Amino acid sequence: MSDVTEDTPFSPEDDTYHVPTLDDPYWVETNWWCFNIPDRHIGCWLHAGYHTHRDEVTVRIFVWDPTGADPGRLAYYKNMPNLPMPANADLRDLTLPGPGYRVKMLEPLMDYQVTYADPDEKFAVELEHISVHPPQRFTPGEAPAMHNPHLDQLGHITGELTLHGEKIAIDCYSVRDRTWGPRGGHHSQAAPPKDPKKLGNRVLHPGGPKWREIERERGHGRIQYIFGHAEDGQTGFLSFVRPSEGSADGWSPMNMGWLLKDGLFQRLDRNQSVMRNYRDPLTGWSQHMEVRCVDRTGRTMEAEGWAVSHMCENGTGSNALMRWEAEGNVLWGEDQDGWRLPHFRRMRNALRDRS
Repeated sequence: MSDVTEDTPFSPEDDTYHVPTLDDPYWVETNWWCFNIPDRHIGCWLHAGYHTHRDEVTVRIFVWDPTGADPGRLAYYKNMPNLPMPANADLRDLTLPGPGYRVKMLEPLMDYQVTYADPDEKFAVELEHISVHPPQRFTPGEAPAMHNPHLDQLGHITGELTLHGEKIAIDCYSVRDRTWGPRGGHHSQAAPPKDPKKLGNRVLHPGGPKWREIERERGHGRIQYIFGHAEDGQTGFLSFVRPSEGSADGWSPMNMGWLLKDGLFQRLDRNQSVMRNYRDPLTGWSQHMEVRCVDRTGRTMEAEGWAVSHMCENGTGSNALMRWEAEGNVLWGEDQDGWRLPHFRRMRNALRDRS
């Protein structure tokens, strides 16, 4: 990866699985798809992680709406670990054993068909992701890419969701992503602060409400991933947020991503783009956000968002379906708010104390 920059294009070979460059048991290669149904406040994920050195794949499917957020109350939830990966698996035309998760490439690097069916639960997904731009690479060595290739790509998603036997049309703009390389285990451990004297209690900019100060503690490997796009595919944004580098008044830098305005994508200026989050004092989950985007050409966009439903698999932060307002448009997307349990509990307890 030493010669790869953010401007290095992906190749058609990146549509399929890669030969690992390391003999590392944590090597994994993912494909992730998401869509939303705004009028029902429904969000959906389809995710498959290929543990290459074990020849196993883990498939996770989530559908959430306002009726429940944890696995026992989600509209649909399935976690299938350690499925045997078929011999000579090719992600360009892949069918996994068991429930029938299938991915088929329609046009290299751009268009895909994804299907999944669970007849016992009267559940199915059939969708096409038709991309509106080439896949965007994020800077190697910067979170979240770090040392693993990572791409994000906006697409127009159409198809049909069958939920409890009810057929619901899919028609939205949303995102897919892929990454490959070592992930999890010791690879998820954040590096210690470079200057402990300066950082003191692991907070770069002390002050403000106690819960925000806890949220800004470094060394927990925390990051937020937010995005929203309008139904015409001409307006939106996507970014990885670094709360640990945020200010005492709650504004956190948007580390990398894009601004989509008048149909034109540009990379965000990480030195000027910021997000401020407001949390529900009972759950600790994201409730309301303000976003200020500035791209590298100087274009700007302000967005305000509200969480309308949540999915929480691991008992900490949530993945929220977000309704945004920006540029006179309504945008739909997500907030992926990842935490480790002890860190989240400390933040939530301080938030409940309103200290």
